[in-house]
Amino acid sequence: MKLTRIALGLALAGLSFGANATNGYFSHGYGMKAKGMAGASTANTEDAFFGANNPAAAAFAGNRLDLGVDLFSPIREASRSGGAINGSVESDSNYFLVPEFGYNHMVNNDLALGVTVYGNGGMNTNYSPVPGYGGANLLGGSGRLGVDLMQLIIAPTAAFKVAPNHSIGISPLLGYQRFKAEGLQAFAPMSSDSANLSNRGYDDAFGYGVRVGYLGKITPTVTIGAAYASKMNFEEFDKYRGLFAEQGDFDIPENYNIGISWQANPAFRLALDYQRINFGDVKSVGNPSSNTLMAVGPLGADNGSGFGWDNVDVWKLGAEYKYSQNLTLRAGYSRSDNPINGTDMGEVMFNILAPAVIKDTVTLGFTYTLASGDELTMAYMHAFKNDVSGADPVFGGTDKIEMYQNAIGIQYSWKM
Repeated sequence: MKLTRIALGLALAGLSFGANATNGYFSHGYGMKAKGMAGASTANTEDAFFGANNPAAAAFAGNRLDLGVDLFSPIREASRSGGAINGSVESDSNYFLVPEFGYNHMVNNDLALGVTVYGNGGMNTNYSPVPGYGGANLLGGSGRLGVDLMQLIIAPTAAFKVAPNHSIGISPLLGYQRFKAEGLQAFAPMSSDSANLSNRGYDDAFGYGVRVGYLGKITPTVTIGAAYASKMNFEEFDKYRGLFAEQGDFDIPENYNIGISWQANPAFRLALDYQRINFGDVKSVGNPSSNTLMAVGPLGADNGSGFGWDNVDVWKLGAEYKYSQNLTLRAGYSRSDNPINGTDMGEVMFNILAPAVIKDTVTLGFTYTLASGDELTMAYMHAFKNDVSGADPVFGGTDKIEMYQNAIGIQYSWKM
């Protein structure tokens, strides 16, 4: 186990999964074809990212290998007015390379085995001290303020056609995550373990879960899909047992998605997905931010403050147009609930660390098929700026968090 931790740590050292998030700490899509269609992928069979989308799709994906990388840029800003510490600061970490990998092998006409490797995250901020306050940051601590969460998920997959046009699939989810926090010294009196609250460097944890799925080609032009992923249970972050509820526990929440794809004509296809993410079931994320402030429980306790995130519903609409024999064009739009509504005491203050306020996203993409049959795919995403404000019960005044995002990615696919 120790060697595994070292190997994964080295693998992640040059790669950042921590900012790859648009819907809370979930990406808007997995695989460049999905990303070009705003993540509408539950009924898609055109790549090997089924382990992140719908395991049943592997039975129709053919023999292929997909390797891609995103250049992801989230722009985060936090500010306070009318309080003890006032000012506006932007997160200094603005560019991240986010790789992903998928492989599929058809054992026979009915059975497929494959693997998807992808990242989650999104709780990544890096704020400088507020000018004019002697090195204090926006949350009253000393020096830089922020958190860094990286999540790597490996999803081996098996899919089987139970009928010529219907399949089921399963993907055990094997997870590794690492986390650090800094600049939270002012919250030591509120913590159940102030020695393990902030500035402890990186800690890591392993976890597991499962995703299952169904895909059916109902007619020659209509395909439907559904997938369910259990909560991924992780080991506790011992170095941050005084920060996260349940003594440093931080899990990936249960989520599910359903989708439909309609081939309107040989050149044009529409896809619609609905996704539900149950952030509220993870106490470190979903516990009300007011819990510690109202003496319900200190930070790190089972009933200590979380980030107060709500469960979210996400709708994704994508379009695909085969412009020529070699070129396919894509576009999409997604709309997500905001997990941070700002109504709970201290919610906006706590979420200065993780301003997951994105609601509206648009995407573009294309695939060019080479003479060899291999594919080159690119996708672009823009998440529109959104902000949330709320009263600050600790430092006084009004806090405001805001974010917008851009990403551009490229993927090469080998068909075998």
